[in-house]
Amino acid sequence: MMRGIRGAITIKNDTEVEIVSAVRWMVTEMCRHNGVVPDDIGACILSATEDITAAFPAFGARQIPGFDLVPLFDTRQIAVKDSLPHCIRALLLVETEKSPQEIRHVYLGEAAKLRTDLVQKQKGM
Repeated sequence: MMRGIRGAITIKNDTEVEIVSAVRWMVTEMCRHNGVVPDDIGACILSATEDITAAFPAFGARQIPGFDLVPLFDTRQIAVKDSLPHCIRALLLVETEKSPQEIRHVYLGEAAKLRTDLVQKQKGM
């Protein structure tokens, strides 16, 4: 069954090194927490806030072993007043037998503020 796994992370500085490192960490954690391997992934959609311009987030995901054949897509997040700056989000579309309640979404750094409900729930898991 196809399921979506969400993730988000923030960076401090708009540099290629930070973007690549953050995306690698976020996507790796999304896979690890959900028992996902690259062959399970139908697509990975990555978005970045307008203040991230030093590199494509997909470039960071492409550095993960096994992601050479995963379809990746970058997009820009909508600019919403007072939204979280320097934020990269991900949506993995994966083949899994997990129920929606078993999926572990990953919010790292300041992005944990985006879904405090999920972060608190998963700390109790």
